[in-house]
Amino acid sequence: MRKFVELFQEIDQTQSTNEKVLHIQNYFSSCSDEDGAWALFFLCGHRLKRLITGKKLLGWCTDIISIPPWLIEESYASVGDSAETISLLLEQKEESKHNPYSLSEWMEKFIKPLKNLDEESQKKQILAFWSNLSTKEIFILNKILTGSFRVGVSALLTLKGLSGAIGVSREILSQRLMGDWEPSANFYAELKSQNEHSRYLNPYPFYLAYPFEGDISMLGPPSEWIIEWKWDGIRGQGVIRNEMATLWSRGNELISDQFPELIQAFKTLPEGTVLDGEVLAYKDCHPLPFAELQKRLGRKNVSKAMIEKVPIVFMIYDILEYKGEDIRSKSMSERRSIIEQLPINSPNLILSEEIKCEDWNSIHAFRLESRERATEGIMLKKRDSVYGVGRQKGYWWKYKVDPMTLDAVLIYAQAGSGRRANLFTDYTFALWKDKELIPIAKAYSGLDQEEIKELDAWIRRNTEEKFGPVRKVKPFHVFEIAFEGIQLSKRHKSGIALRFPRILRWRKDKPCEECDTIEKTKETFFNDEV
Repeated sequence: MRKFVELFQEIDQTQSTNEKVLHIQNYFSSCSDEDGAWALFFLCGHRLKRLITGKKLLGWCTDIISIPPWLIEESYASVGDSAETISLLLEQKEESKHNPYSLSEWMEKFIKPLKNLDEESQKKQILAFWSNLSTKEIFILNKILTGSFRVGVSALLTLKGLSGAIGVSREILSQRLMGDWEPSANFYAELKSQNEHSRYLNPYPFYLAYPFEGDISMLGPPSEWIIEWKWDGIRGQGVIRNEMATLWSRGNELISDQFPELIQAFKTLPEGTVLDGEVLAYKDCHPLPFAELQKRLGRKNVSKAMIEKVPIVFMIYDILEYKGEDIRSKSMSERRSIIEQLPINSPNLILSEEIKCEDWNSIHAFRLESRERATEGIMLKKRDSVYGVGRQKGYWWKYKVDPMTLDAVLIYAQAGSGRRANLFTDYTFALWKDKELIPIAKAYSGLDQEEIKELDAWIRRNTEEKFGPVRKVKPFHVFEIAFEGIQLSKRHKSGIALRFPRILRWRKDKPCEECDTIEKTKETFFNDEV
């Protein structure tokens, strides 16, 4: 356990990506397979399902320290995180008293069995842990118990470090880590295998495009690029192997059950095929709003009526495996030629259209048509590009249309998490309706660090009410909120729901009385529907 805590601290204390990779590599070079599996589990962003709530842990902490409950509540309000609050309130210890156990022993012998204990036994066990662990170990333990433990490192850096330690390429490791897996010595040993055969029905890591900003004519001749529409759906991979088919989301979730018609369509393709594309709600040769697609998400059983009501297609972007061969190293042009030769006989499978233009002005004009075509913009893919791993600049660009915007008033604020736990960084915004401010969106991105600090200080001075960690503030500041889509919604008091809201800018020039209204917003975006 101590070695993993040291790794956590080393990663947390450096901003250098090279140093983070080196620390990860050093850890995996010397750990056991059991510890390696659990460390990788956490470094890749996986979490245990919450075993004990933070509120319950805070209550147990209150029972054993001589501090008034109101002061503990104030401490929590200041820190914004129960796990960290407890670790700071308990006796500060640099070294643990009696903790000779490894990370895997901790997880298997102590933490996982807690779910089978009654509450009193859980409390007794946790108090014993706290009395013997160092401050940093207490923090990590609490975060794991509450299902909120994360390490400040990306999956890409983790793979770099692991690859350097065990001598297996990042590309192969990425694919082996796709899908559900249990942290065990056997699994970790399989990761270290030099056999390049792909895991059964697992997808490949996704290649992601960078947002493009600036003058597209700087990209060189248009003939060097494949231009496609940027469809507004769910990115996915269809995997056809061993006479079976699966569908995976970009979030590494198996979503086959939600789209049975796509699974049937995949089975019509040659064995050993893996396609990359977009799951879309689609009818009469036209994409439906994303809100329609959402009706199909998260369902274990999809009725025939739902399939008819919300028809689905898989818009094919790329092919990663053909006849059982990994072809990601072939050029984009070669891969597209292979797709064009596939025997596609299902109406649920469509090859994404290539936009044919001879100059950048024409391409820019197509981009401006995106909203009318129910797309988000265009994609630019270099014809000679291989299919990479993760987000890489220079070869794939997403050139989206400008977002829609509204001017809204800040009405609630909540402290962030991790490094932002001491700052109010999560905000709720509202629009006017009959002289009342109605919440329309939450957002936590878009401000720089100086703006966050300035706004945090203002929030503390202008809090009108407190609701646990949430503060209601004086209606004063206006922010321009950008979003990718807007839908009418019966579930929201405002009657509207925004997609991907974020802060575009702080409108210090505008009084809150002049921000947008619900009525005007509906009139602007839903003129034919309200």
